[in-house]
Amino acid sequence: MAETHVTRLSLLLLAASLGLGACATTPGGSAPLPEEVAALAGPNQDLTSARLLPEDGCYWYAHKGKVETTLLPLRTPAGNPICVARTE
Repeated sequence: MAETHVTRLSLLLLAASLGLGACATTPGGSAPLPEEVAALAGPNQDLTSARLLPEDGCYWYAHKGKVETTLLPLRTPAGNPICVARTE
């Protein structure tokens, strides 16, 4: 139950921070990755390739494997995907 509260609080803080527009630049011309998103992300993920996909409202990054490059969801250290809160 406490983990659900922390996850909801994290999503709320993420949504609020996105509204403030504090951003770190990313190369390649994609939309800037907010500093708050970078702070939520777990280790060993390529934050320079991370971007928000409008289809699902989540952040994804390009994982470069030995054979191919695959988009993977950007996750917190606990393994939760990092997404923006949807407003309906």
